[in-house]
Amino acid sequence: MLEFALLTTALMFGGTVLYSFGFAAFVFNALPAEAAGPLIRRAFPHFYLFVMATAGAATILLIARDSVSSAIMGIIAVTTVFARQVLMPAINSATDTGDTRRFKRLHTLSVLITLVHIGAAGFVIVRLAGLA
Repeated sequence: MLEFALLTTALMFGGTVLYSFGFAAFVFNALPAEAAGPLIRRAFPHFYLFVMATAGAATILLIARDSVSSAIMGIIAVTTVFARQVLMPAINSATDTGDTRRFKRLHTLSVLITLVHIGAAGFVIVRLAGLA
């Protein structure tokens, strides 16, 4: 079970890093802004579902073995629900209304949440590697 938890957490970590620093950056560099924005907007709900699913699975897989890591992955899953259901629609609304100041604040918050998720998952990976 520990190995599956480690792999699931690593999948979440790697997928989040790839999406955040690879895919999103590539889309904005490869496409004009008027095409990149809508594409990213369509992709984000799926990204958040991926994070919720992998973090949630890791939470369950870790309950019996490491309650600290399980709690961390659970917090990632729950805060991702907030990011997807509350923060993302607010960011989209700010974009649609041209409220650049609000967009920058909300987008910065979403970036910070994602960075915390990456750091927390990295912490869990290192912790689990020590248990293996």
